[in-house]
Amino acid sequence: MKATIKILSILCLVQAAGGVVSNVWGDGRGWYLVNHIGFLDGYEIFASIVVGVLGLALGAAASSAGGPADPGPPR
Repeated sequence: MKATIKILSILCLVQAAGGVVSNVWGDGRGWYLVNHIGFLDGYEIFASIVVGVLGLALGAAASSAGGPADPGPPR
C-alpha cells in the first residue's frame, strides 16, 4: 500500500508540474489531466497547483507511514 501511495504521489506531482508549465508557457492543451476537465476552464493553473499540493501530501503520508515499502509475499 505504501508503494502505491508513493506512485500516486509521483503521478500527481508530474501532472501538476506539466499542467503549470503547459498553461504558462504553452498552448494549454496536452496530456495533462487538469486541462481536459471542462468545469476547470480558466482555473487550470490553480487546479494544477492543488494537484501538486495533493501529491506532496500523499508523499509525506507515505513517508511517515510505518512498515516496509514492500513487505513481500506472506509467509
